Amino acid sequence: MRHTQALLISRLLGQQARPKSTTMLPQPKEKAKTPVCPVADGSALQLARHCLLSGQVIGLPTDTVYGLACDANNEQAIQRLYEIKGRDEHKPVAICVHNNSALRRFGQAAHLSDELLTRLLPGPLTIVIERTPALSNRFLNPSTSKIGIRIPDFQFMRDLCAVWHEQPLALTSANRSSAPSSLQVSEFRSLWPQLGAVFDAGQIGLTEERRLASTVIDLATPGYYEIVRAGVALKQTVAVMEEFGIRSRKML
Repeated sequence: MRHTQALLISRLLGQQARPKSTTMLPQPKEKAKTPVCPVADGSALQLARHCLLSGQVIGLPTDTVYGLACDANNEQAIQRLYEIKGRDEHKPVAICVHNNSALRRFGQAAHLSDELLTRLLPGPLTIVIERTPALSNRFLNPSTSKIGIRIPDFQFMRDLCAVWHEQPLALTSANRSSAPSSLQVSEFRSLWPQLGAVFDAGQIGLTEERRLASTVIDLATPGYYEIVRAGVALKQTVAVMEEFGIRSRKML
């Protein structure tokens, strides 16, 4: 009996000491972390352009709050933007362009003088007018013929639009729908894994008022305006309307 017990113990010890198979199962590749790049970095503009060309959505600063941007004429990119934002596809997003010439290319602005546009832009204002056929994306604001157009007064945005060959960027605030807008990149960290890159300019503004984002004004009807969203530039925008004899259709 003792001999049998000793033999069993010996076999068990031998099994425990036996090396396990060295065959390794393939491991799933880890998703690369989203790069966070300071806007002052020399490679920032080219990285942003590369992301846009590949149909990705990026996070970036504007003159009001941080935004999410993508190629406005890329159908897949626009759908991705709505998905990341958690936004109803029938709720419009704006576009961002380089200058007033580009604004006129993508929006019907013959009734708006150069002097008026120069007084309003660049700045924290979104001008809503009828779109032109140059905006060919069927998924961009499918429920309206109008488009909101921005020219942010922020150098990185202006430079990016310039290297983007004056094509439009779809632009919305960097937050989930109904959540507060973001004044620093850490505030939309939960969205980073879904973005091609994040461009960091530090904190934008020092007051909570900045979260109101841009003022939105409808100038589609010649001679009239309508405030769609008060935003951060309401007072000065209305003052310019009065100066140019443009009348209000509906005040907030």
